[in-house]
Amino acid sequence: MPLPLGHTATGLAIHDLYAKSNNNVPLWKILIYVTVLTNLPDIDVLIGLVAKGNGNFFHRGPTHSLLFALVVAIIASNSWRCWAKIPKIAPLLCFLLVFSHVMADALLTTTRVSLWWPLELNVSVGHSGWREIIESVLFGAFRDLGTIVVSGVVILLNRLIRHRPIPVILSRLGKGFSHLE
Repeated sequence: MPLPLGHTATGLAIHDLYAKSNNNVPLWKILIYVTVLTNLPDIDVLIGLVAKGNGNFFHRGPTHSLLFALVVAIIASNSWRCWAKIPKIAPLLCFLLVFSHVMADALLTTTRVSLWWPLELNVSVGHSGWREIIESVLFGAFRDLGTIVVSGVVILLNRLIRHRPIPVILSRLGKGFSHLE
């Protein structure tokens, strides 16, 4: 089950792959924006905790859908109009950041997401109170280690390739294997 750190790491890799270098936006603003967008679908956990005392009550429902990702992407990509301190981010990138959460949950867990909500509704079963949710977020990050490592490798490879043309990289790789000939 991806947790906030795993979702954020995935979002940072997507941002690194998709976003054009935007030197005028401080890295901390991008980090906050990516963290919020990639974890926003889990707002249903907080709603369930406040409304019903059960974080699973609404979890994986409407906020884990294609429609939610589209609506949030439109709002998020235009939010800079309301507050100039928010960075301008393309609607497609906003969509990819939110939707990465939905896809990670769909692919890396056994509980179904409500991808086609309102045509389908799937929610998590069981009970998760405040204590279980807080413990999971604070102490369950080790479960996201694989996601964090893969995201880090994607970012490193992207930056290596972005700064060096492919032929240069291939020629260096070829030199590294020349002793095998």
